[in-house]
Amino acid sequence: MKTGIQRQAVRLSQWLSPALFACLFAAVVTIPLLFLTPIHGLADNGDFYRAMLSNGIYRLPSQHSQYLSFVIQKFGLMQYFNENNVAVFSSQTLVVKLAVLLNELFYSRHIFDIRFLAAVYEGFFLGAIYLLTKALVHPHRNISSYIIAALVVLMFADGTMTLYFNSFFAEPGMLIAAMYLFAALMAIVHKCYRHDWPMIVLFVVSTVFLITNKQQNAPLALSFIVAGAGLLFLPTLSAHRLAIIASLVLILGAGGLTYKLINSEFSTVNQYQALTHGALIETSDPSRKLEKQGLNEAYALMRNENYYPKTFTAVKPSDPNIQKQLLNKYGTGWLIRYYAENPKQFAQLMDLAAKDVMQTRVSAVGDFARGSGKKAGAQSTFFTGYSRFMSNYFPGRYAFDCLLAVAFIAIYSVSAWLDYRAKRTGGLIRFFLVTGLMTVCVFVPIISIIGDGDADLAKHLFMVPVCYNLTFILFVSDVLNKRLWLANDSEETTDDA
Repeated sequence: MKTGIQRQAVRLSQWLSPALFACLFAAVVTIPLLFLTPIHGLADNGDFYRAMLSNGIYRLPSQHSQYLSFVIQKFGLMQYFNENNVAVFSSQTLVVKLAVLLNELFYSRHIFDIRFLAAVYEGFFLGAIYLLTKALVHPHRNISSYIIAALVVLMFADGTMTLYFNSFFAEPGMLIAAMYLFAALMAIVHKCYRHDWPMIVLFVVSTVFLITNKQQNAPLALSFIVAGAGLLFLPTLSAHRLAIIASLVLILGAGGLTYKLINSEFSTVNQYQALTHGALIETSDPSRKLEKQGLNEAYALMRNENYYPKTFTAVKPSDPNIQKQLLNKYGTGWLIRYYAENPKQFAQLMDLAAKDVMQTRVSAVGDFARGSGKKAGAQSTFFTGYSRFMSNYFPGRYAFDCLLAVAFIAIYSVSAWLDYRAKRTGGLIRFFLVTGLMTVCVFVPIISIIGDGDADLAKHLFMVPVCYNLTFILFVSDVLNKRLWLANDSEETTDDA
């Protein structure tokens, strides 16, 4: 009987690979959530216009509020010259334009159904799930590989991640691009394909897309250059190595261009909230500290104020006097000096950020469409077990985050050293990849606090849980397949790329 079960398992594994299993599993849990009426997604918190207006999408008239409470499924498509300038430089525009094109081909040239945007994301997402799983388990098809495949779906098809697909937020592009760039490098490590160059191209394209997807991602160029530095150890011709160096320079250039093109309005918003939601909080005497740093102590009354307040505010942030008497007197350098002189307050702010490190849910908006029978602002709990577990039990201490990063880097430095001595490249590529991801986890909270305080902190930290999850699943897969210290199996098989 046992032999018969084993035979059936072998037959099943021959036509249902772990990668295909993960892809089908992800489709089963995401398609009903995103595409069946009434749909699920994320309501607009006021940021959607950045991706909508420059792509010819506008809100249809409604007697109800179209912000925060309910997901809006249908929008209008402009039938005339679009006079709106691009609000932000972002590769997200490519995705939105593709969704609009599909919408016009298969649905309407006047009405835009947001599910076409979700369909574009879903297609790339399922491809990322497939490649990520294959890159992690190749060439094995044992029970451990199917466990890893299931974990991939639990982590990355979690409802708090996929709800972004039915929205104009930039985060789904960041998630998918991160999965592809990680999978591309791991496919090279485990020799999934005969040729490495297609995966190198995929890594570079995905990384550039991620960095240019959102302006706050500009500093991540440095982390992903570290992540890709292991490619320089590949046994390639000198010309190929020069191409890899040129690709890393391209990634750096994408970060520089993204930073340079940051809209002045958004810089002002971030600068304002870096004070009101940063330097002025987690302290019992903000007035004295402001005066000590050369600012009028009266501005301490603006503690926790948003640049775009939702209710009455005594001071209008856009007032020219605020620009002249406050914003012109401090900047990033001022904030760095301030926190250097107030390390205890900065440590408290970093712990505040650490509490949101694994929070992937946008808590300020609703997940249901109007008419679904749910109350305004209601949140979906479908297939959110992993995110709820991590947000509830992941230690909310920045010191722990740093120690965890050091631990992962130390673990993978062992295999890097062993592979370096044996003239193998897998362990080296894996080490630089993990190191790059861990720099994201350590430095993004610092950049977020200095750059915008605790305003919209969970969204600003989105790449941190993504990088942690990629590292977690890599560690688990390496332990289960017994290659933690040896990146490459002795008997690898390759597919044509």
